[in-house]
Amino acid sequence: MTHHAALRRAFLAALACAGACLPGEAAAQGCDELWYERNRIYKEAGYCFRTPRGIRAFGNAGCSYDDERDVPLSVRQRETVAQIRRTERTIGCAP
Repeated sequence: MTHHAALRRAFLAALACAGACLPGEAAAQGCDELWYERNRIYKEAGYCFRTPRGIRAFGNAGCSYDDERDVPLSVRQRETVAQIRRTERTIGCAP
């Protein structure tokens, strides 16, 4: 699945759930998927996670970069990460 398709799927899942989920549940479901997709991009590029959540989800085996600004992402990947962050802000995801 492409980054754009995964982002779109996560955003649509949050919107679809909005009418059927308990208050806050729609955003939480979308936020979790967006968080995972954003961090998957960093993992694939060699980022070393610091948070317990990141380490649990992705581990740090084979990581090379402690600072996310140093992670060698393509222009397209950086644009995808920026779009995911905008969506996270829009639907009220925790930082």
